[in-house]
Amino acid sequence: MSGTLNKVMLIGHLGDEVKIHYFEGGNCIARFPVATNETYTNRQTGEKVTNTDWHNIVIRNKAAEICEKYLSKGDKVYLEGRLKNRQWQGEDGNTRYTTEVHVQDFTFLSTKKESMANAQQGPGYEAAQSEPVKPAESVPADGTQEDDDLPF
Repeated sequence: MSGTLNKVMLIGHLGDEVKIHYFEGGNCIARFPVATNETYTNRQTGEKVTNTDWHNIVIRNKAAEICEKYLSKGDKVYLEGRLKNRQWQGEDGNTRYTTEVHVQDFTFLSTKKESMANAQQGPGYEAAQSEPVKPAESVPADGTQEDDDLPF
């Protein structure tokens, strides 16, 4: 294969509220952490083990505003985008590095009822899926909707 591919797909829970920053000219950027879990059973002890990975999420412009309006801590979300590495000088003079997921497409997976429960439960609450979730509508990261005239 002669080409390259940089694609990330995540399903996880927001670890904090969406924080948005506005720039001159009307553009904005939203950032929030997302947790993904891997669960397995330890063969030697029979104990159930859960490993959590945290991901730094970045969304821009209209999509950022949509996320700020509708997402809250604990909500489940599907994210699709690309990895981007950044480096900067810290206040102590050391070079710092981070890896971010720059989102191009996303879908809200928590129901409105679950989102309200998350807000009432407070910190550390993750929504338990007590009822099936209806398929959510995917929203491109640029905030545009595709209009289809297809009958299905």
